[in-house]
Amino acid sequence: MKTVLITGANRSIGLETTKQLSEKGLFVYLGARDLAKGEEVVKELNKKGFQNIKAIQIDVTNAESVLEAKNIVEKEKGKLDILINNAGILGDIPQSPSATSIENIQKVFDTNFFGVITVTQAFLDLLKRSENPRISNITSGLGSLTLHSDPTWKYYSIKAISYVSSKTALNAFTVTLAYELKDLPFKINSIDPGYTATDFNHHNGPGSVESAASFIIKHTLLDENGPTGKFFSNDIEDESEESPW
Repeated sequence: MKTVLITGANRSIGLETTKQLSEKGLFVYLGARDLAKGEEVVKELNKKGFQNIKAIQIDVTNAESVLEAKNIVEKEKGKLDILINNAGILGDIPQSPSATSIENIQKVFDTNFFGVITVTQAFLDLLKRSENPRISNITSGLGSLTLHSDPTWKYYSIKAISYVSSKTALNAFTVTLAYELKDLPFKINSIDPGYTATDFNHHNGPGSVESAASFIIKHTLLDENGPTGKFFSNDIEDESEESPW
């Protein structure tokens, strides 16, 4: 049974991804900042028939919390097969480049960028013990500088500096890490689940959490011939589903 850790998994897309992976027979560590809330979610999932899910406390902005989570996984499983870096925040709105405070930008980067690096580096040794390690960095189409430079793009007007730049930086981490580990059996990709109706955006998105989770899983459970160092988006309508950087 493969083991997966999903950060920020106690609600929305992370929760739905947990449910779908459980149904596929994986053991899922449901990452949550508040352990009690995570455990309550797992109890509800168990009542609905979902198995092989365990809540684990992990605050991606707290290195000690991340290390404690890593030690638990190592003690219980000895390795990690899949890491889904899902935890993310939007930050205070509005986010104009000329007026948004440095504190606002730093807060978003602490979770969306530095938090991902902290978690990934901490769990890398456990992932290297897997025969087919996978890392999926959950990003956004708003992280694409190419699309942001295209006035015909449907989201062209959304220029939230904190969130946009944090996801662009996250994409850069994906590219560089995938290159570093290219000679190992890793598959490391940025995955945009699309504009999805969640608590994150006050349920404004047109997509469903079911579709978002399914898309993440499709581009995470790759075989040995699957791509690495790519940017996939549920909002890209051609067959490749690959977004420009």
